[in-house]
Amino acid sequence: MLYTIYMQNFDKVFSARKIATLALFTAMSLIMFLIESLFPPLFLPGAKMGLSNIFSLLTLVIYGPVEAICVIVVRTVLGSFFGNVFALAYSFTAGLVSIVLSGVLMKFCFPKLSLLAISIFSAVAHNIVQVFVCYLLTDTQGLFSYLPYLALCGVLAGVIVGLTVIFLIKAIPTSIYKKMLHA
Repeated sequence: MLYTIYMQNFDKVFSARKIATLALFTAMSLIMFLIESLFPPLFLPGAKMGLSNIFSLLTLVIYGPVEAICVIVVRTVLGSFFGNVFALAYSFTAGLVSIVLSGVLMKFCFPKLSLLAISIFSAVAHNIVQVFVCYLLTDTQGLFSYLPYLALCGVLAGVIVGLTVIFLIKAIPTSIYKKMLHA
């Protein structure tokens, strides 16, 4: 079912219904981002679960990579207004790289590679990109010592995000998908 939903809608154009759904996913993603920013980092400075990525991955599965990129761009830009504008460079770049990686894996490896595995790869890539962006901005080589720990955090975050998206896809009735996809 998941593969069929994804492949049928890879190239659909934007409709009013799709824009409204994307706005809803973006709003929910931004709310998750803001709620998560209220809590202290998990294990390392800046380490978060990335729960806002649930809606990016859900958008990728339901609509495709272009729409998922739109959700990430709008969320990161709006989220930077409520937080650190400097952090936009980290979130924006890492978000784009991770969703492009997820899109490529969905297109060429799914369903042989599970959605959970795709989510894990995406989360680890997100953390790696953030370290590289931070290095480029600060020229601090010591940041690379965090990579193993951030990779482990990425695996944990990827599992949580991936399992949540899988649960949502199974819990949402097929009739809802049909309404979202056919404007």
